Amino acid sequence: MEHKDLLSNLLVRGVEHIYPTKEFLEKRLHENEPLRLYVGYDPTGPTLHIGHGITLLKLRDFQLLGHKIIMLIGDFTAMIGDPTDKSAARVKLNREQVLENCKAYKEQASAIIDFGGENPAELLFNSEWHSKLSFADVVELSSHFTVQRLMERDMFQNRVKEEKPVYLHELMYPLMQGYDSVAMKVDGEVGGNDQTFNMLAGRTLMKDLSQKEKFVLSTKLLVDSSGKKMGKTEGNMVALSDTPEDMFGKVMRWSDEMIVSGFEICTRIPMDQVDEIEKKLASGENPRDFKLELAYEITKQFKGEEAAQQGKDHFKTVIQSGEKPEEIIKLQPSVYDIVTVLKEAGFASSNSDARRAIDGGGVKVNDEKVTDHEYMVQAGDVVQKGKRFFVEIA
Repeated sequence: MEHKDLLSNLLVRGVEHIYPTKEFLEKRLHENEPLRLYVGYDPTGPTLHIGHGITLLKLRDFQLLGHKIIMLIGDFTAMIGDPTDKSAARVKLNREQVLENCKAYKEQASAIIDFGGENPAELLFNSEWHSKLSFADVVELSSHFTVQRLMERDMFQNRVKEEKPVYLHELMYPLMQGYDSVAMKVDGEVGGNDQTFNMLAGRTLMKDLSQKEKFVLSTKLLVDSSGKKMGKTEGNMVALSDTPEDMFGKVMRWSDEMIVSGFEICTRIPMDQVDEIEKKLASGENPRDFKLELAYEITKQFKGEEAAQQGKDHFKTVIQSGEKPEEIIKLQPSVYDIVTVLKEAGFASSNSDARRAIDGGGVKVNDEKVTDHEYMVQAGDVVQKGKRFFVEIA
């Protein structure tokens, strides 16, 4: 890819906003000195998912242009818990849980960014500096923010209205994430647009403590047809640990409205091709073929070309033909009722979605149609939704 195309990818593709301005970052990119920037990932779950993949792709855009990128594991901040978009405080994790969760992160990220070669990505853990802060240090950091500013966040305002608690440690989270920028002496930070408040806290601390203007690049989020963010909280996560068959199949279940944004932010096929796909969809062409292409490109992006073909072949021979797969994935649900099983298997996005599937006659257990929302499955049962989705109960 030519330099100008790489630069366009970096500044425009999948970008929601750039602080302080796009022109500021563009000017910095044209200077001869490489920029140092990062994305932070709190290990609150045992796998990275496609939402993380979007920011990894943006990191790669910078890396391909010769800039110094950092993948930061928030092993300290994960124990505090990012309150972003949460209607209640997160369940706090201990250090053992956090370290167990992030075991596979580097390997999964390696599908996108390069930890070797002439310009290797760095892997850092923020406990390296946060665990050394004294209480006096934390008080000093706090002095750079007002309570009013920290309480501006919608989820805090909503909790106050609903008379739900807002805990002090949740207010501290943006300070701690902001301090990461100071500790690593970065020029900038990349993150999803839901992280904008936290990233701008880093801008504040960089100005006050380092007398440096830090850029922030926020990326678009992958959202479903209802506008909800795709991820583990919503139960519609495409995990980077998924098999090629599962990854391909999950993308094929996306709504048609997600096709264009999926190509833009989850792949790196040329944007003129994405624009052409958008025009064809608008003219009434069948979205199925474009979704097949999207599923192939995403699986190839994160799993490799051979895996993408494997996922495609499985989808066509097992899912589209309606045959049962030779090997059916197993699930040990938290509760053995059919609604929970459908949700935890990823066959339904919510309890109400699962009930609608049952009411529509699309759910079977051991080839027998289920009509009772409270039906209890047992170990060894095979649960089927429609012609495509099978799971064996463990």
